Amino acid sequence: MKRFRNKPQITRTEALNCRPIKNTEVLEVVLETGELLLTYPVKVRPWVAGLARRFGRRLQQPAKKKLQLDALGTAVWHLLDGHRTVRQVVHTFTRTQQLHPKEAEIAVAQFVRELGRRGLIGLQQPHREGR
Repeated sequence: MKRFRNKPQITRTEALNCRPIKNTEVLEVVLETGELLLTYPVKVRPWVAGLARRFGRRLQQPAKKKLQLDALGTAVWHLLDGHRTVRQVVHTFTRTQQLHPKEAEIAVAQFVRELGRRGLIGLQQPHREGR
């Protein structure tokens, strides 16, 4: 039987008020086209490390993956400065790319979600009063 962890769900409003923070281990390389190539470490899951130890293997350095961003992804990545909220990134992206606000929100939200899934960014929730 599989165990599923319940991840706390946040509302759309809460997600838009979070600040994306870049992982400091991500290496950015600007390509000739002006687009970015991101290189980032892949974390080894504990059960994989345990399995390797059982077979007498020792995992060396963590593996690295690469992600090439297109022009729009590069534009969003540059907006992730650790100060802007997702909502502010969407607003700026809407203006600079001349997109419909809803279209920009969906694109930025999906991109931020994917960056988070890969471990390239984390989301910092705003501090609430009374905590």
